[in-house]
Amino acid sequence: MPDMDMLPPRTRPKKMSVVVILSYAFDWLIMVVVGLIGYFLGEVTPNKRPFSLLDPNIAFPVTQHETVNSGLLLALNSGVPIVIILVVALVFVPGRTVPEGTPKSLIWKRKLWELHMGWLGLALSLISAWIITQGMKNLFGKPRPDLLDRCMPDVANVTAHIVGFTSPLLGTNPGSKYNGQLVSATICTNSDKAFLDDGFRSYPSGHASSAAAGLIYLSFFLASKFAITFPFVPQETIARDSSAVTAFPSRLARRTGAGASLSADTAYEGMRSRSVSAVDDDVSSPLDPAVMKQIGVHNSTVAAVRRQAAAPPVYLLLLAVLPFFLAVFIASSRWFDFRHHGFDILFGFIIGTITAYFSFQYYHMPIRAGGGWAWGPRSHDKAFWAGLGSWSYASDKRHWLRNDDGEEMQRPYMSGQDIELGGLRQRGASPVAKPGDVRTYHVNRDEGSRTTLEPQESERI
Repeated sequence: MPDMDMLPPRTRPKKMSVVVILSYAFDWLIMVVVGLIGYFLGEVTPNKRPFSLLDPNIAFPVTQHETVNSGLLLALNSGVPIVIILVVALVFVPGRTVPEGTPKSLIWKRKLWELHMGWLGLALSLISAWIITQGMKNLFGKPRPDLLDRCMPDVANVTAHIVGFTSPLLGTNPGSKYNGQLVSATICTNSDKAFLDDGFRSYPSGHASSAAAGLIYLSFFLASKFAITFPFVPQETIARDSSAVTAFPSRLARRTGAGASLSADTAYEGMRSRSVSAVDDDVSSPLDPAVMKQIGVHNSTVAAVRRQAAAPPVYLLLLAVLPFFLAVFIASSRWFDFRHHGFDILFGFIIGTITAYFSFQYYHMPIRAGGGWAWGPRSHDKAFWAGLGSWSYASDKRHWLRNDDGEEMQRPYMSGQDIELGGLRQRGASPVAKPGDVRTYHVNRDEGSRTTLEPQESERI
């Protein structure tokens, strides 16, 4: 791909197109609409699963003062991530990789873009968990642990509210004694409809799902921006023979002279130049020079692999996992406040974790390989629609060329005028190019990942 820095200043795209801006504004509009739908689902009367008045699992008292009420939950799962993402984006982005002389306007564009993507991912995570949880609550209508205290059942007329199949052993006559048969919600006498309806919204836990959605997303965000991950090396760089586990591979390279003898620390299995029996016959025999060179190169590679990764500082790890621990505490509080059953909390937490992971991956590059950056903006041509035959919303859909082998491929740069984002700029055609203009260039694949443009092959724009 051609480097945008090599293009003349007048040909570099300076602004994100209005169409792209509108596409992201439409994303936010969808978030707001879905959030409002989730809010109004809380006003819908849920299904009310029949229950037994003798069930001890729903006989807990109503907790008057919740450990984490709805207001505090909103501050913790939304307010805290919003503020932290703002601080990180404005203070730490774009980091120390900015070349000298980079315009401050370009730096601020990158800061604001990373902030926008951070907030957009957070909104997607929270709203996805919110709408899923709210819909499931109404569908299942599962009683909370404190339902009987909310319900205030009409015990005197219990037999009039019995539903479902009843075993003859439990009695079916209106005058028989109540023995734990299932009853409908019509037995409840509490006049506070909203309070009573909420007693049938136990599954899944909304506190658990929203806490996980907001705070685990924050953990992912911090881990990405500060490179907090398990040490790793690409699989193709890992040696696959027994010599890779040697304690001091670098010392072997010092013993590669013409007269070096085969000792215990050079006789690695799989790297000998002769059979074991031959070595046993003449331990002082020198190794073949080519094999000794191979051993030296191999062990240098092993040493280099070991130096390719290291564990991040523990304080950074603590910084990344603190939001996760806070989410666990919020979810746990629903257990000892008698608001949810254990499985309700666990399932809600799983929902929030999945939406957090999906939303982060949707707008950000992988933690291990992305350098802490968010994905760049969509292209102008694919701001709202890509259609068949496209594999990326960041590429142009109209301009193609054929390479030296006659294979059709994307042109080296796209025609959409998109925002420059530091080292990850969207490619765009010259804004002065007009329909009908002819641009000539040649795709040179012999230079690795860089592509040069030479007047070789013509294509009409």
